[in-house]
Amino acid sequence: MQCEKITSRIGARVRGIDLTRPLAPADVAAIRAALDEHQVLFFIGQKKLTGEQHLGFARNFGEIPENPFSTSASTTKGVTTLDFTDPKLSNTDAWHSDGSFHAKPPAGSILQAQSLPAVGGDTCFASMAAAYDALSLPLQQFLEGLTASHSLARMLTRSTTHASYNFDESVTTMPPAVHPLVTVNPRTGRRRLYCNSNYTIAIDGLSKAESDHWLAFLFEHVKSPEFQVRYRWREGDVAFWDNHAVQHYAVADYDSRRVMQRATFIADRPVGVGASVAHA
Repeated sequence: MQCEKITSRIGARVRGIDLTRPLAPADVAAIRAALDEHQVLFFIGQKKLTGEQHLGFARNFGEIPENPFSTSASTTKGVTTLDFTDPKLSNTDAWHSDGSFHAKPPAGSILQAQSLPAVGGDTCFASMAAAYDALSLPLQQFLEGLTASHSLARMLTRSTTHASYNFDESVTTMPPAVHPLVTVNPRTGRRRLYCNSNYTIAIDGLSKAESDHWLAFLFEHVKSPEFQVRYRWREGDVAFWDNHAVQHYAVADYDSRRVMQRATFIADRPVGVGASVAHA
């Protein structure tokens, strides 16, 4: 397996791995280590994965969760097919982490480009570790130990008008999930911000005015190009990202069919809680 770094903060291209075949334990370990280092990996020149092959790759890293909603194009349980000509119907043109409204959000997301428009349809990925590192020490210390509530309510309002989505009725009664604002990679100890404009509705323990202020600041902060990689897809390419450490944004600039296939997995533990920030 060969990794080629794309930016200094996030992203690497991976060659020498065939994702249609079962992986040896050494390959799984190498991919996990590369993911910890680069946060999002792009597997180049892959054949189109069947739903079962896609799930087989994801199961190397965790358990496949139940999906509370899917698209009408999805045919394999556990795999979501995003098949759109109008990019605004996908509701993915905003910075977000997949499924943070769950009590146990996906630890990783795996997305393959199966059919692409002639022009457009890139996806941007942002490192929440780099975003955290760029904060001042006093602000890091302020955020440490705080939690935030995440809810599907805002996204549900945007999405229910679109016939392309199938919603499980349970999502309408799902209570908000509470996660730390600063998480930690359990293997490397690196800290990451964990909040996003699609699902994070409040910082717990703060007044509404305080919460709105700091969330607005953080939502804007994570948009810096210094934390990002923008990926131009080729058919067959697979992106695998640490969903606890990365936000992504699907650029809504295409006007012909774009088909993407996604699977997610959950880890053995919930979103990690960081230890206290050391004073310097």
